[in-house]
Amino acid sequence: MLENQKINIKIKLAALWTTVTLCYLYGDYFELYTPDKVNSLISGENNLDSPIKLLTASIILAISSLMVAASVLLKPSINRILNILFGSLFTLMMVVIGIYSTHEWYLFYVFLAFLESMVTALIVWYAWKWPKETSKS
Repeated sequence: MLENQKINIKIKLAALWTTVTLCYLYGDYFELYTPDKVNSLISGENNLDSPIKLLTASIILAISSLMVAASVLLKPSINRILNILFGSLFTLMMVVIGIYSTHEWYLFYVFLAFLESMVTALIVWYAWKWPKETSKS
């Protein structure tokens, strides 16, 4: 019989944030293979066609990346709140993106948005169910 170690909630959350961040990055990478994407990047006529949009995209990726470390390093009370807050926000964001990605070349994006929303919903669930300390008597 193989031993199944109990995994600390902080490690679970960090692993889930790592997973979702990689999915975000792969989605952005695979988008480079859609028709006319490279040409639109060269011409500047793309979705990130302003400094504010580029900054917003950077912040979104930075949050998911930082949540990997934050999930391990922060105290449980603030950690739980941030995971519920950002997990909920990112779940909603990916559901909306999935709904509006209707072009057939973006089926991969719909798949990843669905997967990402499931992972971030799992983050919220784990954070919500954060284990309580047992009192030592």
